[in-house]
Amino acid sequence: MKLYVIVPLFALFTSTQQASSPNNKCACELTNSEKAFPHGKLSTAEDNASKCNSNITPQMTLEMESLLLGLERRLPQLQEDVAMLEREDDGELYGVLSLQVIENELMEIKQLIARLNRTTLAHRHLTKDAAKQLEDLEAEMQELETYDTMGVVKTQILNQRLKRELDQCTMRHITTRPTQPPHGNCPHGQFVNITGPRVYTAGEYPGSYKYGAWGRDPKPEVGKERWYWLVMLTSGNKFSNYVRLYSSLSSLVVGVSQPGNVQIHSSNPTTNTIQGPNVVMYGGALYYNCYNQDAVCRFNLTTKTVTSLQLPKGTRFNSKGNFCHLDECYPFTDLDLATDESGVWVIYTTTQDFGNLVLSKVEGSGPLMLGQTWHTSVYKQGVTNTFMACGMLFATRYIDKDTEEIFYSFDTTTGLERFDVGVFINKMSSNIYALNYSPVDQMLHAYCDSLMVSYKVLFR
Repeated sequence: MKLYVIVPLFALFTSTQQASSPNNKCACELTNSEKAFPHGKLSTAEDNASKCNSNITPQMTLEMESLLLGLERRLPQLQEDVAMLEREDDGELYGVLSLQVIENELMEIKQLIARLNRTTLAHRHLTKDAAKQLEDLEAEMQELETYDTMGVVKTQILNQRLKRELDQCTMRHITTRPTQPPHGNCPHGQFVNITGPRVYTAGEYPGSYKYGAWGRDPKPEVGKERWYWLVMLTSGNKFSNYVRLYSSLSSLVVGVSQPGNVQIHSSNPTTNTIQGPNVVMYGGALYYNCYNQDAVCRFNLTTKTVTSLQLPKGTRFNSKGNFCHLDECYPFTDLDLATDESGVWVIYTTTQDFGNLVLSKVEGSGPLMLGQTWHTSVYKQGVTNTFMACGMLFATRYIDKDTEEIFYSFDTTTGLERFDVGVFINKMSSNIYALNYSPVDQMLHAYCDSLMVSYKVLFR
């Protein structure tokens, strides 16, 4: 048995035996007849492959997709604004302001097209360079394979192919149970990123009201499909008693409110008026934290009536369970209302949950009721904001004055939590006091130190 091992080994070498020395010692010189392995060439190939991977990333594809989505949204909006100007031009201030908005939109579209052209050209050069690099790498690897005299690499490749085929065969014979459908309808796919800002305006009262919220009604009444709403905390940055309506985005940007304010009560604050900035609108009704209560209020804008929903015992309110970061807590953000494709949600915390986020569905087709509830393991005061999209809860945290991170998600279908979402928001002001997702156009509306900013949500 030893003979079969020794013979091939010696076949690789030439042996020279030196004459015996007086001390009865001998030495053998072994010379390798095989070519030396080119480690330097392998190292160069690895470096080139690494550079190729770093040059071409999924983010580059998302950048192109984001620019195309931006152009896709801006052009119809410009068309609508021009049509509105033609219908409503009064030849005076409104027409001048509308023209200014249209000019700004045209300038932004030109900038977007220029950036898209630059990005397309850069990608074309990158694709050409990458194709050449891949050809060179393939040739180098084929040359390096000739040094695999024992067939180790070839055997590994064969084993990998066999394993893939076995996995595919196994999957064909497994019958999977269908998963529970998520809340609402999510035809967009998986949440992957946000781009923007797409809208950035100081509105009607620049710098006047630090806290507030704005957005669109996901289930608007007939004739109000293009309306926007705005709630500003007008009393001590804590309370409000009305919602302000705008007939279009252009009207909101130029500060022309039509039909104006819809008042909940003449006093501010008082029973069942608004407390805190985390407000949403759904189905022609405003949902918010009732003044001085651990409860959700629903104000019907048509009937001018308020109904309330008591939250579980132990729910923290009156600034005892706020959103926070290291330098600041946002007052009266105990309850965060949110909308998505399926309706209204409330995010809060309780003493029983030791300050962790709790998520509940608000059932509002008839009398207000609290639906299914989920308990998470993320601490509310380590979060700066939350929003819902397609039955998924997302939470943000403060990075610095320019950046906010969407770091956490909770899937209400599977109960799966993630702390590594890693999507960043480019802020236009230091703090985001309210964040609302609009399933109508997949936009994320932020209210930041009296500024109204929106971002496009990207799904895959």
